[in-house]
Amino acid sequence: MNSIKSPAKTSPQHHPPLRATRLLDQVRERLRYMHYSLRTEQTYVYWIRWFIRYSGLRHPKDMGRPEVEAFLTMLATERKVAASTHRQALSALLYLYREVLAQELPWLQEIGRPTTAKRIPSVLTREEVQRMLALTPSVEGLLARLMYGTGMRLMEGLSLRVKDLDFDRHVLIVRDGKGSKDRVVMLPRSLEQPLREQLAVSQALWSADRAAQRPGVYLPHALERKYPRAGQSWAWHWVFPSPTLAIDPRSGVERRHHLYEQRLQRALKQAVVRAGIHKPVSVHTLRHSFATHLLQAGTDIRTVQELLGHSDVSTTMIYTHVLKVAAGGTASPLDTLLPVH
Repeated sequence: MNSIKSPAKTSPQHHPPLRATRLLDQVRERLRYMHYSLRTEQTYVYWIRWFIRYSGLRHPKDMGRPEVEAFLTMLATERKVAASTHRQALSALLYLYREVLAQELPWLQEIGRPTTAKRIPSVLTREEVQRMLALTPSVEGLLARLMYGTGMRLMEGLSLRVKDLDFDRHVLIVRDGKGSKDRVVMLPRSLEQPLREQLAVSQALWSADRAAQRPGVYLPHALERKYPRAGQSWAWHWVFPSPTLAIDPRSGVERRHHLYEQRLQRALKQAVVRAGIHKPVSVHTLRHSFATHLLQAGTDIRTVQELLGHSDVSTTMIYTHVLKVAAGGTASPLDTLLPVH
């Protein structure tokens, strides 16, 4: 899963006392206090619940290093989970003990963390991107073109608000990206008219919601309490709203959410098959292709770093390895022995 945070380094004594009585509710309460995303909350609760069930339904405060290591060993040896999944489960348990149970135990830092393999990302050629996008219809096609044209992550594109589009300057603002950072990226001129048409669709849903006096859209970081009517305003509405209403899992309020991420993922998989592309392709592949094609066109790597929102240029450097593989500039010694046909 993407965008899963590691446990915060703050000391638990700096947090207010927990009001919930059940353990998993306490986990949720602490995560929400520290502004973790809903995805992180769901993931941490999933791993903590599995840990408790695996350990015979004992309370974590009555367990320690042997039980944690036994659980992680089971994941690695029996379930054969990936290193990134293993680290995710460990992060959830470290958070539980440090931030919820307020147990700063020495063994927490001694548990080994598996190393995630550094892999060269899958990248499409320009021709492959063109074929795939031509076969991705409707609003999913517009979203896919926007992902490739801006380098945004999936959730960054889905959660775009009307106010984040600036047609005059041909930019859009990515709010609260990975690492809780904002950034500015280019708005492809070829998408200006399709986006205006999408805004007309979105505004029709917004008007229907206002006429029906439905609750406004979700607002982050307590803005709903600070600006009670902002969620009902057109500026804060989704660029890509869902055609149906849904229950907010945190508040229990029925409101309009943005499009579900699975919708674009399914459409892309179908387009890849129809386009005859035999590579592993996900929505994130569009971001990889965006970065690689910019570098191929001569864009400075620091500019690509800023557009992608990477904190360190070393993360962006992975795409220079992609270029080296794709370039094939070094001749194989076999070609000096055998004629090339």
